[in-house]
Amino acid sequence: MLILLRQGGLDPGGLNFDCKVRRESTNLDDMFIAHIGAMDTFARGLKAAAAIIADKVMDGMVAERYSTFDSGIGAKVEEGKSSFAELEEFALKSGEPEKKSGQQELYEMTLNYYC
Repeated sequence: MLILLRQGGLDPGGLNFDCKVRRESTNLDDMFIAHIGAMDTFARGLKAAAAIIADKVMDGMVAERYSTFDSGIGAKVEEGKSSFAELEEFALKSGEPEKKSGQQELYEMTLNYYC
């Protein structure tokens, strides 16, 4: 739902509501309930996505995480203006990079806060 909001709506795709006979729930009532549950899940996701966008917490975290792409060699890579030869030279000159956590757990917990 976050992607749906950021791209400005459903176009050109959509949402897939299907009900396949793959479980024991095969009568019409079960199929109806499955569709209601899916719509409720999409609605909850939409509310969570709207809150994520409004709070800008995740946007700030992502901006910080990829801040090295805002200048120097990172900006050149992002703009497509670098080459493997230039990157090799940069890596050899710079040495082993500092190990830094990707903070996956923090990102997941922050996202789960909205759900």
